[in-house]
Amino acid sequence: MLPGEVRPFEVRAHRFGKEAGFGMEMLRSGAPRVVGTKQVLRAVKAGRISRAYVGSDADTFIYQQVVRTAEEAGIPCVRVGSMKELGILCGLDVPAAAAGILK
Repeated sequence: MLPGEVRPFEVRAHRFGKEAGFGMEMLRSGAPRVVGTKQVLRAVKAGRISRAYVGSDADTFIYQQVVRTAEEAGIPCVRVGSMKELGILCGLDVPAAAAGILK
């Protein structure tokens, strides 16, 4: 294993909402989701997301925007260790600042 490489079972969620671990499994399983800050914010405002995720190392403005919007909509928001980990959970080869599971 290369330095800095993350194994999927090592990804840790820092809980903002209920049952954070359950949602992490949903991301891994390939449940319908949106990835990217703009898509997540649009889906939250439209009421199409059941849970939001944000990378803890995302830009402060983006991080606060996703968390605040999710809280206002009453949607649980889970902080993931890093954007790289969130990208891996979503099956991407690139980091992702935000993601959400569709209802």
